[in-house]
Amino acid sequence: MWMIMSDSHDNVPKVSRAIDLAIERGVSVVFHCGDLVSPFTARELLRYKGTLYVVFGNNDGERIGLKNLLGSSIGTGPVSLWLEGKKVVMMHEPFGLNGTIMADYIFYGHTHRIDTSKEGDRLILNPGESCGYLTGRSTVVLLDPVNRSYEVVEI
Repeated sequence: MWMIMSDSHDNVPKVSRAIDLAIERGVSVVFHCGDLVSPFTARELLRYKGTLYVVFGNNDGERIGLKNLLGSSIGTGPVSLWLEGKKVVMMHEPFGLNGTIMADYIFYGHTHRIDTSKEGDRLILNPGESCGYLTGRSTVVLLDPVNRSYEVVEI
């Protein structure tokens, strides 16, 4: 099981709840698609002991602090990864969603809106916002990469 989250915007209690959920559900990989914002929020991610991938968002102001804390887990998107025989591309802003990026999964954030689009064999996921500030919903997506089923979960 994988967890995709984005747009935390320093809402520490919601990040904490997302990590609790990842631990409870036995998630093997957590993807954060940007806009953590501050290192004090990113510290919550470190409670998770599985594999972690994070991309910088447009509101991540203290990039050096985030990089010092998260190390090689964080980078500038788009980031291409091969996991469990699947190509994953993750980013903050939704670039290349018009078919120019070839991948099994594309994860993005930025818009604060949930997107669960399918284009052929490609699954595009935006988990919405984990902060809940703009939409009033704090959400993450749980994805089973084996059977490609997913669930939008309110945290």
